[in-house]
Amino acid sequence: MWVGVMMVEGGARIKLKRWQQAAVAIGSAIGALLDPRRADLIAALGETTGKPAFERVLQRMKKSPEGREVLLERPRVISAQVAHAWDLPANTFGAAYARFMGSRNFCPDERPPVRFMETDELAYVAMRAREVHDFWHTLFDLPTNLIGESTLKVIEFGQMYLPMCLMSVVGGSARFSDKQRRLFFQHYFPWAMRAGVQCTDLTSLYYEKHFHEDLEELVENGGLFLPPSLLLKSYVI
Repeated sequence: MWVGVMMVEGGARIKLKRWQQAAVAIGSAIGALLDPRRADLIAALGETTGKPAFERVLQRMKKSPEGREVLLERPRVISAQVAHAWDLPANTFGAAYARFMGSRNFCPDERPPVRFMETDELAYVAMRAREVHDFWHTLFDLPTNLIGESTLKVIEFGQMYLPMCLMSVVGGSARFSDKQRRLFFQHYFPWAMRAGVQCTDLTSLYYEKHFHEDLEELVENGGLFLPPSLLLKSYVI
């Protein structure tokens, strides 16, 4: 039985016993493998397997001036708070993010709510990690095809050590063609691991306050590595 329910923005947060966490994690993993489009299942998998990772991210954010500011103000990546990005000069990070979202008809309001974190702080960290995903797409210039998403999951693992990220890579790579699999594991996987580990702490950035900055300068100052100039963007799955 459920042992407690606490309300958070966007829905109810549910406290689970250990066996319930395991059951949700297993069920979510199976469901996500069968249908990778189920964002709610992927989110549940990340929450039920990722508490230690989110706790580490929280501690890193508390040690960073910018991360502490994010935790204090708790910005949300929703239309009402990021709409000004569409009005910024073309060379800025904000404008690049707006182009990324607009070219795909993505809406930042469509992320599923956090349901299985025990504290408000951890719930926010999990939500923040979920919502900045498209910022990372923009910074690393990664598309949203199968190889691009799998590559970004490797970077996310290098930054946060979320088990769900590696599970997603396993599920995604199982759908690769032979050519895509060779391309991914020979070039993008090692690049993404290096990028995720060696670049700045992306979880502590207050992205919205960098919208006005030149994208190329932001990438360079953050020590980000742009992906190999191969055929990644030609694969539309």
